[in-house]
Amino acid sequence: MERLGTGIGWRPEIADAVERMPGIDWVEAVAENVCPGHLPESLLRLRERGVTVVPHGVSLGLGGADRPDPGRLAALAERAHVLRSPLVTEHIAFVRAGGALTATPHLEAGHLLPVPRTRDALDALCENVRIAQDALPVPLAVENIAALLAWPGEEMTEGQFLYELADRTGVRLLIDVANLHTNHVNRGEDPAEALAELPLEAIAYVHVAGGFERDGVWHDSHAHPVPRPVLDILTDLARRVRPPGVLLERDENFPAPAELEGELAAVRRAVEAGAVQRVPAGVCATADAPAVPGPGESSLPLGGRAGGRPAGASGGASGPGAAGEADEARERLGLAQAALLSALVAGTPVPEGFDRVRIGVQARALAAKRADVVAKVAPELPEILGPRYRPAFLGYAQARPMTGGYRRDALSFAAHLLSAGLPEDGAARRELRAWWLDRSGPKPRSRRPAHRLARATRRVLLRR
Repeated sequence: MERLGTGIGWRPEIADAVERMPGIDWVEAVAENVCPGHLPESLLRLRERGVTVVPHGVSLGLGGADRPDPGRLAALAERAHVLRSPLVTEHIAFVRAGGALTATPHLEAGHLLPVPRTRDALDALCENVRIAQDALPVPLAVENIAALLAWPGEEMTEGQFLYELADRTGVRLLIDVANLHTNHVNRGEDPAEALAELPLEAIAYVHVAGGFERDGVWHDSHAHPVPRPVLDILTDLARRVRPPGVLLERDENFPAPAELEGELAAVRRAVEAGAVQRVPAGVCATADAPAVPGPGESSLPLGGRAGGRPAGASGGASGPGAAGEADEARERLGLAQAALLSALVAGTPVPEGFDRVRIGVQARALAAKRADVVAKVAPELPEILGPRYRPAFLGYAQARPMTGGYRRDALSFAAHLLSAGLPEDGAARRELRAWWLDRSGPKPRSRRPAHRLARATRRVLLRR
């Protein structure tokens, strides 16, 4: 595995600062925010300087019941190609549920939600990972996520689940030590135990990020400094294995460049502290210091497959009977995920076995994130509505789940307000209507019921 070194998450807001930072070996860019035909000049300059750029996907939903969408896979592959990336990364999570598989309404979470650690979920995830590996031109690494919720009836720990996933598919692992800390606070899971169970030789690189605790719940915000417990977990990991790369994530509330450089220095010190304690390869291990590959040893072999799956990786059972069982397992998983997501975004009853208080906390967090992201993709809305934007959007979101992404959500929100004769201020209402008309735009007529309804709504709004 290519040694990446120390990196930072590239974001447009800090692009100039990242270019000037000393000691940056590589960067990671959110794949969905990069247009292959119009790469940001900053990324082009970094790439030409020899800085590795890794696309980090957030929308595949590899942990969902449906198989990966070919269009999303093709888009991720294209970004890997144009960025000349050595690998691509995604998450072990589901981000949507419902639809044809379960004959239930299609819902979008707008967030990474945890996969139940069950055999059904593992089997679906392994198949989804294999599909993704075969579609990508470079190796795939998948990330453990932060979770507020625990699924009832789980059959494996996180470490066991990740070990089996890597063993069965040959996929690389992106280990987020901040997420291990989050799961420690929120779910009582021991980070050291998780690290002890992981296939450390499969690690592609490591994420480090900050968050905050409120009312006993840790929020993985990526908008706060990295706390000491997260750095301690990083040191523990570096004691066990030399990580090929470590990357600092920051998505909001960007501090001054000097503060970011200070956080990167703290990350380097944490890795160095672990390296001092590391047991050399070949030395007999103890329970407290297991033997690990030496500093010069690489991770799992990538094999001869274009996407990085070893030729001998287990493919599971085959044949008509096995295929039918797999489809039934996907349907069970799909129904469970749809029920959970519906409780989170549509106010339906909480499925049996879940913590109702945690469901409420997660539901409010999802609605708040949805309001924040819509404000980013359609900044005109909070400008037009002013302080009325957030309460109006949260009221709208309570009964209207997202079904088609944030841009469509912004248009639907505006149409909802206008249909209700809002905002009450005439000038603001006219400005909002002009914005909606400009962005909804004339489109070819469609016979689909949803499109007919949209045209009818448009005609009503035009008469106002």
